[in-house]
Amino acid sequence: MISDSLQQLTSVRFREFFREPEALFWVYGFPLLLAAGLGLAFRDRPADRIVVGHLPGVTPGAITGLSADSGIKLQQFTDSAAGAKALRNGQIALLLVPDSTGLRYRYDDTRPDARMARQHVNDVVQRSAGRTDRVTTADQIVRERGSRYIDFLIPGLIGFNLMGSGIWGTGFTIVDARKRKLLKRLAATPMSRSEYLASFLLSQLVLLVLAVGMLLLFGMLVFEVPVRGSFVTLAVTCGVAGLSFVALGLCIAARPRTVEAASGLMNLAMLPMWVFSGVFFSSSHFPAVMQPVIRALPLTAANDALRAVMLEGAGLREVFPEVAVLLVWLVLSFGLALKLFRWT
Repeated sequence: MISDSLQQLTSVRFREFFREPEALFWVYGFPLLLAAGLGLAFRDRPADRIVVGHLPGVTPGAITGLSADSGIKLQQFTDSAAGAKALRNGQIALLLVPDSTGLRYRYDDTRPDARMARQHVNDVVQRSAGRTDRVTTADQIVRERGSRYIDFLIPGLIGFNLMGSGIWGTGFTIVDARKRKLLKRLAATPMSRSEYLASFLLSQLVLLVLAVGMLLLFGMLVFEVPVRGSFVTLAVTCGVAGLSFVALGLCIAARPRTVEAASGLMNLAMLPMWVFSGVFFSSSHFPAVMQPVIRALPLTAANDALRAVMLEGAGLREVFPEVAVLLVWLVLSFGLALKLFRWT
């Protein structure tokens, strides 16, 4: 049975949150804007064509072969100076120059796109000259929902949002109340320390339904991001992750007396997760020696579990290791917050 003081404190948490327009923007508005911007930037589109310049005198067979290639866009220049200027300005990746021995490729080898263009163009030129391949190959373009970048991104943004709202929303509220001497007054009331801290867990548990629901619905409707797993499993994962980050925020805000000190500690806690936990790109890109530490971060566990449920249809059994990591963070952080918390 929830006590009256815990109910009143939880109600206060809601009123404090909705009276802060900055908090509303960062919790609800910013993730949607980020999803829209990155989704548009990495939307489905055909691969960019390589722009290749050439001077008069290049063999007709090479020109015919290059013109027929769908991945190459040819551009002719009347003289070497014009071609060199276009190459220097980055308008073309490669310049074909005829000479007495055949053909020269002029390009900047420090540019990855120029090296790729050289390889691609040379392959086409050699084929047009009669070279044959022993193995027949064909391209298979895969654009299935679940394999796109936006499908990878949305679960990461949900985890990012859970972390931000849990740590920032909780930490700033407590430290600001301590700074204004409000906690000192609350200490004289009949409520306990555990009830005060638990009120943040309950309020954030409800608020994360709105935060996750808006972002998830946005991804599903606008970008057709799939949810192949059970919504119950997804809700449990989000709930445990959200509570873990709230508990971490309580732990961070247990002692600082100033907003500046709390902000530094919160940034210190979140920065490694921003970088290593696979919000915008896979955490597997980091060296193997770092993987045990990365896997132990709560945001890594949250992102991995969310992607497994949404993109692979995983159930609670499959994501139990990640949920266990989050539960450990929840219990340890809340226990440490109870021990370290001070009213003044």
